[in-house]
Amino acid sequence: MRDCCDGFNFAVFSRHAEAMQLLLFRHPGSHEPWCVIDLDPARHRTGDVWHALVDGIGWRQAYAYRVFGPWAPTQGHRFDRDVELLDPYALATTAAANWDFRGDATIDRQTDPAPGAASPASPAASPPRSLLVSRRFDWQGVGRPKRPWSETIVYETHVRGLTIHASSGARHPGTFLAVIDKIPHFRRLGVTAVELMPVQEFDARDNPRTSPSGHRLSNYWGYATTAFFAPKAAYGTARDAGCEVEEFKTMVRELHRAGIEVIMDVVFNHTGEGGEAGPTLSFRGFDNAIYYMLDEAGRYRNLTGCGNTFNCNHPVVRDYVVDCLRYWATEMQVDGFRFDLASILGRGEHGELLHDPPLLERIAEDPILRDVKLIAEAWDAAGAFQVGSFPAQRWAEWNSRYRDDVRRFWRGDPGLRGALAWRVCGSADLYQKAGKEPVGSVNFVTCHDGFTLADLTSYAHKRNEANGEANRDGPAEEFSAGYGAEGDTGDPEVRRIRLRQAKNLLATLFVSRGVPMLLGGDEFGRSQGGNSNAYCQDNAVSWYDWRLVERNGEIFRFARAMAGVRRRFATLRSDAFYSEDEVRWFDCDGQPPDWQAPHGTLGMLIRSGESANDDRPLLLCILFNAGEAPVGFVLPPSPEPWRVVFDTAKAPPEDIRASGEEPCLPRQSRYGLEGRSMAMVVSGRARS
Repeated sequence: MRDCCDGFNFAVFSRHAEAMQLLLFRHPGSHEPWCVIDLDPARHRTGDVWHALVDGIGWRQAYAYRVFGPWAPTQGHRFDRDVELLDPYALATTAAANWDFRGDATIDRQTDPAPGAASPASPAASPPRSLLVSRRFDWQGVGRPKRPWSETIVYETHVRGLTIHASSGARHPGTFLAVIDKIPHFRRLGVTAVELMPVQEFDARDNPRTSPSGHRLSNYWGYATTAFFAPKAAYGTARDAGCEVEEFKTMVRELHRAGIEVIMDVVFNHTGEGGEAGPTLSFRGFDNAIYYMLDEAGRYRNLTGCGNTFNCNHPVVRDYVVDCLRYWATEMQVDGFRFDLASILGRGEHGELLHDPPLLERIAEDPILRDVKLIAEAWDAAGAFQVGSFPAQRWAEWNSRYRDDVRRFWRGDPGLRGALAWRVCGSADLYQKAGKEPVGSVNFVTCHDGFTLADLTSYAHKRNEANGEANRDGPAEEFSAGYGAEGDTGDPEVRRIRLRQAKNLLATLFVSRGVPMLLGGDEFGRSQGGNSNAYCQDNAVSWYDWRLVERNGEIFRFARAMAGVRRRFATLRSDAFYSEDEVRWFDCDGQPPDWQAPHGTLGMLIRSGESANDDRPLLLCILFNAGEAPVGFVLPPSPEPWRVVFDTAKAPPEDIRASGEEPCLPRQSRYGLEGRSMAMVVSGRARS
């Protein structure tokens, strides 16, 4: 739909529909339409596009479609004349209270109806409707930050969870506008981009499970999109219908004003319509055979684990995905996208992995999208794992190899020296052969999917019973440890080790080449009580308790200071791989390491070209000790005394020092490093 001087032009795609109706509702919550417009194929259809020009209506007009066609599942057709459908291009939807596709009725969703009968997925309650909303907005001259990858620090967060807790102090908790209230925190921490978990409209009630206590669980994370152009209405203030569009733009504008980019987590691999037993909401009712991957019997190919797979490499669906990305990048001014289960976007209509996927190349080369950041979750639920081999240039990747290798090294697993070295240097073993730079690797030790940093260092085993799946869900292996206890403990020694390990993981992340990503709340010790799959927990398990910023002030201070260390030393964030002249690895005795040895000790000497004194190079020496016993490292010779930037074994303020406040080491040949700790010393000064 778009407005023009003569009215509003409604247009939707359907190749196999036989007839269609446009329904107009007097109010967004109306149950019955006040106007039904029959779309005559002879007058209101051009090719596969059904359209109608309507005057006499205005902004916030609620509308839906009813589509008539064959019910022939074996041929891929699942038209249902009794279902009101959302416009796939709807820019807004009615309020979240109407998002109840199942209602309270008991519906048999396991058996297809006879041909011509209504689908069993027909919603029992009044469905949501599409809304006409104006695109006008005052950006106040605020432009995009346009930060290069090498200067990017990503903060992944959930919009609602960020501020819904009473401790947030937000004026409109749980909304897009409340994100603005946390800009001072983002700036203080030093992040440059906020990556928002799904904000395109989804049904938060689309979860049939209950907790062991009998409470209905939610679709809290939102990885089941139903309207790809529409911001989630529940993240608006509900001051009027469709207000979330303007409020999303306001959030983006104010983040940009603060120099912070906005990255959206988008889910084009499947939709909220699910499998054969799922509800008919939009795509299934408009043209199931086009929008979804189907097998020879007309059943959904489930390569996502969510019931259906979007047919991304059909030309019509390709256009839809690109149109959607263009809308968010231009109208909503989003700076980048993280693609959930992105390997799906590289599969053909039969589910096969394509050698040169047209959609991935088109997104990367699209002239409107050329400046946006593209991040792939380079795997899917059907066995594809393409970390380091994602088949498209200009795409960065979530580097799960980084996560696992760094976790295992610091847990004390033997034989991880070589793996750690690769990860700290930007994972050249994965990306150099693919023609990518270190910034092609989005490095992380935690993300929404799995343990938080506090839980990673507090639990050896997941605690997911509250998810209603008898603890079977969630990642099979977290490479975590409790260090003498499981969960909360008052033991001061265990708490000391856990804090040190959290610092080690953060320090490793910030000294590694590539793009660092923090999970929101890790900077102040947010815990989910050992729940590694909190997708259904819209409660205190997932919400950010902002009192922890002061309560766990030591880890927060360390995290923000490490972000400062990364900004201070450009060599750590270079967008090129280290050359042989720039880096040298050594063991405790100062000699080249035995890469096959089981030891958890390693030294790294970096010769940087950013020295403030041309006659004296800037040298950085990073020391790792994942073992339990203290060790002494023979330090390389340096023209100036070594100064200690950070040492995770030391108590504040000696654990990390600001520029100009680093204590000088006496002229000595060894540095004592406690067990399970990490340190960095520097010789010379960087150019300011």
